[in-house]
Formats: sequence, C-alpha cells, structure tokens
Amino acid sequence: MTEAHIFALGLALACLAGVRAYFTVFGVGLAGLMGWVDLPAALEVTTSPWVMGTAGALAIVEFAADKIPGVDSGWDLLQTLARIPAGAFLAAATLSDDGQLATSALVLGGGAALGTHLLKSGTRALINASPEPVSNWAASAGEDTAAFGALALVFSYPWLSLAVLLGVLLAGALFVAWLARWAWRLSGRTAADR
Repeated sequence: MTEAHIFALGLALACLAGVRAYFTVFGVGLAGLMGWVDLPAALEVTTSPWVMGTAGALAIVEFAADKIPGVDSGWDLLQTLARIPAGAFLAAATLSDDGQLATSALVLGGGAALGTHLLKSGTRALINASPEPVSNWAASAGEDTAAFGALALVFSYPWLSLAVLLGVLLAGALFVAWLARWAWRLSGRTAADR
C-alpha cells in the first residue's frame, strides 16, 4: 500500500470508531487474525484473544443498547470516553511504521472520531425527541449497516471507504442542521401561539 492508502485507511478506521468503536476494533483484529490484511506492528494487539473477546462482547452490548430510545443517548454519552481514544489509536497505529504512535496522527484520528461521534450522538438525541420508536430503530440499523459495509470496504478500497464515510458525514451534518432549524422554527411558532 502507498502512503496515501495507509493515510486513508487510518482516517477511515478513526471515523468508524466514532460510530462503532468496539465493532471496528473487533473487525480489525479479525482481519489481521484471518490473514485478510497485514496489520502494522502497533495494530497487532487487536488480534489478541482478550482484545477480540472484549471488543466482541461490548459490540453485542452496544448493538442492543443502541436500539432502545433514551438508553442509546446515555450509551453515546458514556462512549465518548471510548470512541475518541479508540479512533485516535486506530489512526496512529495504522500510520505508524515502527510502532511508535505519532502525536499528529493521534490528534487527527481523535478529531475524526470526535466528528463522527458528535454527528451520531447529536442525530440520535434529535431522533429520541420523537415519540415513536421506529425512527430510532431505523437509525440504529442504518448505523450498523454503514459500519459493517464501511469496514468491509476499508481494507480493500480505503479511498472509496473514506469518501463514502465523509459523504455520509456531510449528508448527516446537513440533515441535522435542517432538523435543528425545523425544530427551532416549530418552537418559535408554538411560543407565538401562546
């Protein structure tokens, strides 16, 4: 892989960690363990049975918690402590040739994970304001599908995966801005009716 491909791979993994950190770590470990990809030295730790077992178990817990309105927002708040450092580690470990994690790569990865995490948690908080659970389940299933699809693409086509992730981020940000504007106008009308 070229330097540009490795950069795209690291950034894409960081973005994925902002949405599904445990699933991403488990997927990276599985890809390395099965020999589907040669992992950089710093990412070899993800092939450990302890890391894979813990990440797999927490991915299942996250899958279930993410389907329950209200619980998912609490889970997202708690996962701020895991998703951002996981994204920082995955990006820095991918970009590291010698196993040393560069500060610039840690910051880049943490920033990418923070962006996707804020978009995910902000969108879910807005969706939770609606009284019906179907939109919450649909959003969670969409996140699961996107994470699985992007992780499947990331090792073979890191540029395509990164472009898809950034496109989804942009679309999500535009949707959140539109939804917030709509809610703001609706609350203004409600206040004027009183």
